[in-house]
This record gives sequence, C-alpha cells and structure tokens, in this order.
Amino acid sequence: MAELTTAYIGLGSNLGDRGGTISVALKMLAEAEELEVTRISDLIETIPLGGTNQLKYLNAVAEIKTALSVEDLHKKVVDIEAALGRVRRIKWSPRTIDLDLLLFGGEVINRPNLIVPHYQMHLRSFVLEGLSQLNAELQHPVMKESVSELASRLNGSNFVPNPDLPQLISIAGVIGVGKTTLAQKLSQALRCQLLLEPYDENPFMPDVYAGKKELALDSQLYFLTHRAGQLNRNILEPGRITISDYIFDKELIYARQTLNTQQLALYEKIYQPFAAEVASPVLVVYLTDSVQECLERIHKRNRPYEQAIKKRFLESLRSGYEQLFVDWKACPVIRKQMSNLDCMKDADIELLANQIRSYAAVK
Repeated sequence: MAELTTAYIGLGSNLGDRGGTISVALKMLAEAEELEVTRISDLIETIPLGGTNQLKYLNAVAEIKTALSVEDLHKKVVDIEAALGRVRRIKWSPRTIDLDLLLFGGEVINRPNLIVPHYQMHLRSFVLEGLSQLNAELQHPVMKESVSELASRLNGSNFVPNPDLPQLISIAGVIGVGKTTLAQKLSQALRCQLLLEPYDENPFMPDVYAGKKELALDSQLYFLTHRAGQLNRNILEPGRITISDYIFDKELIYARQTLNTQQLALYEKIYQPFAAEVASPVLVVYLTDSVQECLERIHKRNRPYEQAIKKRFLESLRSGYEQLFVDWKACPVIRKQMSNLDCMKDADIELLANQIRSYAAVK
C-alpha cells in the first residue's frame, strides 16, 4: 500500500446554496480513489476579500489522507471545482466553490501552476482558525510556526498584500526592549531601508527628562513632525520593504504619559493631520520583556538623559502598548518575547526576516 500523506484543503463558497455546495464537494473528495476525508472544521462565514461588493462566503478546512501525488491531488481538486460550476473570471469574483490545497505533508512546492503551502494562507484567519480546530500545533513548513501562532497574529482579520503601497515594517515596544538593535539586524538581512528615531537630535528631551515639564509639548511635537516626515506615505517607495525602529501609533501613548491635560488637548488636535499622511505598517513586530531587563539595557547604553527613567514609567508605557494591540486590526502583529529572540544569532534573525518576506508584498 502506498504511503499516505496528510493534506489540508480549504473550501469556500458564496453563490447559491453555499453550505450544500461545500457538502457536495466534501462528498466528492471522500469518494475519490486513494483519498480519505478524515476531519472537517466548523463552517466560518466571512466577508469577501479584495474589497469587492458581493455576498459573504462560507469557509471550512478539510483534513485528508491520500496516496495521490501532490500533482494528482491538485488535479482532482480542480476537476471537482469544474464539476460544481466554478468559473474562473477576474480575481476576487464570486464562485460556487473554491478549493485550495493548503498543505501537503511538510512539502514546499513552488511551480508556475502549483504553490504549496498556499502562498497567502498565513494572512487568512478563516483558514488558520479552521486549521487550528483540526491541529493547533500543525507547523507551517515555510514560516516554521504553528497555525495557532499564525492565527494569533491576525487578531481575527484577513489581509490582502498590496505591492502598490509602501511595505513598512514597524518594530514596537517600550524603551530599552531592543527595538533599534533588531531593526538594524533585520535591515541588514533584508537589505532594505532603515528608519531610526531621532532621540539624540531632540533638543528638548534632556530637559524634559530632567523635570522641565513645560517643555514636554515641544519635545512631543519635535518627534511628531520628524516621524511623520520619515513615514510619509508619499515618500516611502511602494513595493519596497522599509524597517522602522518605532511604530507611529506610539505617539499618543507617550503623549498621554508626558503631557498635562492642556498640553494633551492641543497635541491631539495637531496630531490628526500628521497621522493622516503616515503610511500604515503592513506588519508590526512587537517586542516584550520584563521591565527590569529593559531598565538594565537603558543603564547599559548609558544615555545620560535616560538614567532617571523609573520602573513605574516603563510599566505605564507597557500598559499603553498592550492596550494599543489588544484590538489591533490594521496589519498582522508578530509578538516576540526577548527571552526567546537573540538578536546576535544569525539563525534567529534570518528566520524572522524570512517571515517578514512572507508578509510583505514586494515588487
């Protein structure tokens, strides 16, 4: 008996009897020679991708075991689509049935008519949630992460890469967590543009850290204008990766920590027009670590104006970042605990760089 391979097929339909068509497709798979449908995820209703105005989809994931080759399995899937009335028109068009070969064992296949794993499955919550129901620890053979980990990065959303936009990768986290070191390493691995915060250029910061609160608004506005200029969506090149060692959305986190009520009210009015011109990140890498470890890094790098930073301030910043990302829907977020990431290890950097390549849409 031929060796069996475990594979996963995504099913979707948004025309006619959606659930009925998916059931028929599953029946046709189960009746195919050398193929057994072993498990099926729950049905999930989703809005169409690509911003198209059409009916919602029903989606599911099927686990199968098969003695077919990957080529024969792919042909079987295409034949079932055709038998059930699938018409291939323009991209994102409505369809009676959509069958995607998501995974075929641990194989990585890149051919003109067949890519496995499915090249955008890590951007689809409805796929990853279905896979997680069937096998949460199942590892993506390219991303080298479990499907449950990949699902957590999407926060229930689905994303479509767009190479016509800047491919901004933002590194986020509190002071001293290691953002700049990681950003520098990643920019070298990816050979891409690197944007760093102008900490040492801010003329107001030393005085603010020294207790001159009347200059806090000046300091925040200095950062606001500089960062908005760096990240302007009309300046960053479309379809090219850029790494920044900060996320623009942290502006309000710091403003709420450092400004008084009157200063904050004025700052928030000034903030909005600048924020409207900033490129949205296509991926955030959110670094976390204990406050004590961050303080030790701050003391070690020995910037004079930072030496007065207290544990309580860092804890407040960390709380602000957690609130920012709890309902974050703008892009995927990779959370990295610094105890599990060594920026000095080439293997750690290369793995993260490869994942970033999978999330970015590079021309």
